[in-house]
Amino acid sequence: MTENERAEIVVDLDAIAANTAVLRAHVGRPLMAVVKADGYGHGLVPAARAALAGGADALGVTVLEEALALRAAGVTAPVLSWQHVPGADYAAALRADVELSVNAEWALAEVVAAARATGTTARVHLFVDTGLSREGATPADWPGLVEAAARAQDDGAVEVTGLWSHLAYADAPTHPTIAAQVAVFEEATAVARAAGLTAARRHLANSAATLALPDTWYDLVRPGVAVYGLDPLGGDPADHGLRPAMTVRARVALTKRVPAGTGVSYGHTHHTTAETNLALVPVGYADGVPRAGGNRAPVLAAGARRTIAGRVCMDQFVLDLGDDVAAPGDEVVLWGPGDAGEPTAQDWADAVDTIHYELVTRVGGRFARRHTGTAGVLS
Repeated sequence: MTENERAEIVVDLDAIAANTAVLRAHVGRPLMAVVKADGYGHGLVPAARAALAGGADALGVTVLEEALALRAAGVTAPVLSWQHVPGADYAAALRADVELSVNAEWALAEVVAAARATGTTARVHLFVDTGLSREGATPADWPGLVEAAARAQDDGAVEVTGLWSHLAYADAPTHPTIAAQVAVFEEATAVARAAGLTAARRHLANSAATLALPDTWYDLVRPGVAVYGLDPLGGDPADHGLRPAMTVRARVALTKRVPAGTGVSYGHTHHTTAETNLALVPVGYADGVPRAGGNRAPVLAAGARRTIAGRVCMDQFVLDLGDDVAAPGDEVVLWGPGDAGEPTAQDWADAVDTIHYELVTRVGGRFARRHTGTAGVLS
């Protein structure tokens, strides 16, 4: 950090590229790197370019704005966008050569109208709900969607390039829902093949399935959080050859010596047990540091692991250092790869009873973000 920086998120682009290469080699087939949610908090465009440098064949995003931002930045790789509401600007997406997911006949009709208005052929992926009960056409609605898509393909308005779904329990590789969802997916793809949609690639595997469920790999895998070096199974990423790409750190803003029995932060949920040194860290829940981390979450400060003392506030939290000494400007690491003894995002997830996905995508606010490494960096 420079002298004037209060706090920063450091993203290692070379780690993203290396993780992508590891995953691509592991499955031995095309890989779509998911860069939604601002690249899982790592930066949409830099993360996308790093993943492509690591061998990703395509990119996946949720909303059209993300896809169009990639195109505006000069990214030309295939991009799939999959969550839309009625009235979405499909025309802009088609002009930008963005592939679209469709999970209902009304949505297909809107895509077809946009294709005709722009004089293009829309490349679409049909999404079937195999048991997550979230996005996707139900098995009852699937034949109608397939038939409508086949007609639109015959008319030249669309090209069905993908058939896909999403798993509910991939992070529990032996869960019985996995086999049940695979069976539904097989039936759904058979319906599509029988309707003439024979060129569409099948994809089902998210990060956890990419690592642990070869039977779900089909023609393409779609890892997200694993691209950023986090283990979706909750273990050590190094066991899979992955390295976390994000380090979150701040600077001490103030230190003070206080007596035993001093109440710390709102509600005095922490009291000092002896005369001690307190350090103020100027980040809080407005910056994405979970409020639930009070008296629970770990950091690395003054050469050791510490637990946040008292409640996390909007703009700050406090550390109780005992007799250890810190000075204003000293570094405090919230999480990182763990190389220097700092906590990992998984450690934080365990401490605050959430998942590392939430932590890396929510941290931000007034943190500065800085990218290191050269993968995907334009000269």
